[in-house]
Amino acid sequence: MSAPRAEDKAEAETERLCDSEADTSSTVAKSETSESENVEAESSKSRKTKLSPDSDRPSREAKRRNIEEDVSSASANVPSDLTTSSSNEKDKDATNANRSLDNTTVVVEHYNALEEKGLGERNQSRIVYMRNFNNWIKSMLINEYIVKIRQGKSFGASLRVLDMCCGKGGDLFKWKKANISHLICADIAEVSLEQCQQRYNEIVNRTGSKDRGFAPIFSAEFITADCTKVRLREKFGDPSMQVDLVSCQFSFHYSFESLSQAECMLQNASETLKPGGYFIGTIPDTYDLVSRWQKTDGNKFGNDVYSVEFLCEDKIKPPLFGAKYNFYLDGVVNCPEFLVHLPTLRKLALKYGLEFVSFERFEEYFERFKDEGRSLLGNMQALETYPPYHETPLLGDPERDYHHAIEYMQNLPANHRKIGTLSQSEWEVTSLYAIFSFRKMKTIWNSEGKPEYVKS
Repeated sequence: MSAPRAEDKAEAETERLCDSEADTSSTVAKSETSESENVEAESSKSRKTKLSPDSDRPSREAKRRNIEEDVSSASANVPSDLTTSSSNEKDKDATNANRSLDNTTVVVEHYNALEEKGLGERNQSRIVYMRNFNNWIKSMLINEYIVKIRQGKSFGASLRVLDMCCGKGGDLFKWKKANISHLICADIAEVSLEQCQQRYNEIVNRTGSKDRGFAPIFSAEFITADCTKVRLREKFGDPSMQVDLVSCQFSFHYSFESLSQAECMLQNASETLKPGGYFIGTIPDTYDLVSRWQKTDGNKFGNDVYSVEFLCEDKIKPPLFGAKYNFYLDGVVNCPEFLVHLPTLRKLALKYGLEFVSFERFEEYFERFKDEGRSLLGNMQALETYPPYHETPLLGDPERDYHHAIEYMQNLPANHRKIGTLSQSEWEVTSLYAIFSFRKMKTIWNSEGKPEYVKS
């Protein structure tokens, strides 16, 4: 792989520093060999097992089979039409209205209250490498689907994006790098959205003064709205607009508080997308969360950087919607979240013409893209160097958090003196998450004036 260009390295650093607080709600990395200049491409299944806090969880293949079986038999567990039109569902939504409002208020107040932090303070964070790796995962995911979309377009064609739950604008530089033409940012937290718009304006001003004569940065509009309760299209500057890509990073799980909210979120993604467009995002892996929950005596588990406390009563069969847990991460995230049952998500998405493409745990996604993204991984400082250089302190507990790194290095050549890794505490958080993607099907209208979907 060629050495990174200076301008790429500078942009990666800027993007890393503009990571949104929404990213702190989940992070990812794994113990992986790396010189500081060159991330090692080797992988080891046994190393994954040692890193994972759930080494006895079902195999990946078994889990996939279980998902498919769940989907095929979903009619026994999921409402057949997945609609909010039934009287029982309406009554249930009405009963839970105040509870939903309380959860929404907690989330809004939390993210509005998060302060902007300077470079020095951010680099002192216990989870700085997790945040950076999380940002790398998003960069690779966005790039993967931008490439897919451009393959079906002529050179220079416009590319529009909807960023649902955009937060403070941590992905703005990713959209700039993707050379999109228009961006719609929507978020429930007004203060966060204002900061997103300020960041966008700063990028515009910087781009205008530095790159005169080149194509201008994408245009943008900003919408303060709850994406789980409001029809976004009605708030667009041009309500007839369709986009090529919808992105929802580390926020979709909030919609599974209720069926109506999940429906609204998926409708917003679907009716905005062009046929053949993609809906991508990142969510916690419910199977892993519930597995850890079932292995604890009570309802709470975690370590020195995160904790999860379930507020459900049924560990064996949590509800499809409203399966609530409180998630805490190192003083920067403290919000109620909800389990996303994958078979239900797939069936509900299909109702809105969104065909399932992929669901991939972060460590699997990293294995697939680590070679392609090696330079960016180093530029974004997404792994901690072990042993550290000179007197640089380790962010984790030296006595407890790096046994996996020591063990791995024992099998390396004698001249391989440094590796890139995350601490065990960080890994226990990052291994909870996965990427997802759906593709918008072609819409046709039947004789009753209702939409039907076919593969395009």
